[in-house]
Amino acid sequence: MPKLFSTAYMPPVSYLAAMAEEMEGLSSRRDGDSSLELTPSVVYIEACENYQKQSYRNRCRFHAADGVQSLSYPIVHEGGTHKLPISEIRIDWSTPWLQQHERAIVSAYRTSAYFEYYQDELFAILESRPERLLDLNMALLKFLIEKTGLAVDLRLTSVFSRDGSQPMADGSIVQCEDLREVIHPKRPDTILRDLKLEKPYFQVFSRKHGFQSDLSVMDLLFNEGPDSILYLKSI
Repeated sequence: MPKLFSTAYMPPVSYLAAMAEEMEGLSSRRDGDSSLELTPSVVYIEACENYQKQSYRNRCRFHAADGVQSLSYPIVHEGGTHKLPISEIRIDWSTPWLQQHERAIVSAYRTSAYFEYYQDELFAILESRPERLLDLNMALLKFLIEKTGLAVDLRLTSVFSRDGSQPMADGSIVQCEDLREVIHPKRPDTILRDLKLEKPYFQVFSRKHGFQSDLSVMDLLFNEGPDSILYLKSI
């Protein structure tokens, strides 16, 4: 069954783990080759809902020297922002939040095993300064999907549906598993537990704070690199 997600800014591990659940055709790894043959899972990103604050739509969680921290970016508050479709929400670039985010990410991950492999491309996406929230989030999501090795047929919703259904080009209706409000920074979920993915991986500050679960996928990527797929999908 296709899955339906809200848009998210560098989303948590559970977000991509849920995407990976429906992938099929995983092959065994070859010596010296981490590539995997995958049948893509179908994933919809909600593009027609109204903006909701205090969610992952413009924030993420990461592991810093002082423990788990959050990064969020501001939006342009126009009249009736909460009534605007998420696709019309504009990012507020008038404040120096981008420099603050980049400094925080560098400080947290500069000693991680794979930071130098991914930082330039990640920062290039941020520094391209897309006008709209959905455009930035989608660019980052495609980057994270590619670098973690997932196979995902990524689609935007064409209409807002309360029950998670979406119309197809042939006039039929596809029913999605609705995760739009399941993955939320203020509401714990059981996705990783249900997928039997509650397992630690190396984190820069784990000796100081212990392992911190379900942070932004960038935490997994910077620490595990091409082996991220093995964490996101049990094989």
